[in-house]
Amino acid sequence: MQKPSGLGIWSRTNVMDKQELADLAKNVERLGYQTLWYPESLSYEALSVAGYLLSHTDKLIVASGIANIYARDAVTAAQGHDSLNRLYDNRFLMGLGVSHVPLVEGARGHSYGKPVATMRKYLGDIISAKIDPTIKIDDRALVLAALGPKMLELASASTKGALPYCVTPDHTIEARKIMGPEPWLCVEQKICLTNEEGTARTIAQEQMAPYMAMTNYRNNWFRLGFTEEEVTGNAAPRFLDAMVVWGKEQVINDCIDAHFKAGADQVVLQAFRPDGKSGFDPKALEAFAPNG
Repeated sequence: MQKPSGLGIWSRTNVMDKQELADLAKNVERLGYQTLWYPESLSYEALSVAGYLLSHTDKLIVASGIANIYARDAVTAAQGHDSLNRLYDNRFLMGLGVSHVPLVEGARGHSYGKPVATMRKYLGDIISAKIDPTIKIDDRALVLAALGPKMLELASASTKGALPYCVTPDHTIEARKIMGPEPWLCVEQKICLTNEEGTARTIAQEQMAPYMAMTNYRNNWFRLGFTEEEVTGNAAPRFLDAMVVWGKEQVINDCIDAHFKAGADQVVLQAFRPDGKSGFDPKALEAFAPNG
């Protein structure tokens, strides 16, 4: 698989039925986006939904953003990656992450280990997995959900690269410095295509609230210079505007360009609908389309 480039799309597949999923994948491909990223959480199982999305497209790269390493052992992850790529012409990119304590201990009943050490062992187990040679792929397309320096270093040393999430162009600068010039750096950016300040910030507050309760995101925002007060409760406008960039197309394009100038290989857009409805904003999908 070639290094991801240009624009990708990150969409919450958990709010879609099967027809909506198929339509999204087809439209993302038709409009020229290179990659469609999706979450796992506790909705559609990551490898199952990947197969479904791949089956409705011809050239689109489908990427887990991310697959929870506590949801399947390393051997199963290796099998899943290799199976999907054998069946769908090397179009599956596996993003892996350590997830969060509530989704690991509360929802799955596992013990949440030290993130970097746990991920390092998991990657080693993927490498040593005794996969049937008829399907085994040696050069696997793996990236890590990485925010802090140590996980970014692991991503650059042991996988193809990283997918930082809930970040800013300043983080992209630091991530590229840590990872070096060659590893893949795919950066998620939330957007809302509206000129209404109140609307944009209301949506940003709603969307960011779950992340604001998670320690790993908070620690990363502190590293980026945000304060405890800015990322707690009713978040500060400075924080909300950085997380969910809003305004006219040019404002959003300026943010996209800032990520590319900072070293991103691919900027992955997650566009919220200004009307507050669920799903990816179809107007934004068209507005930023590479084939538009």
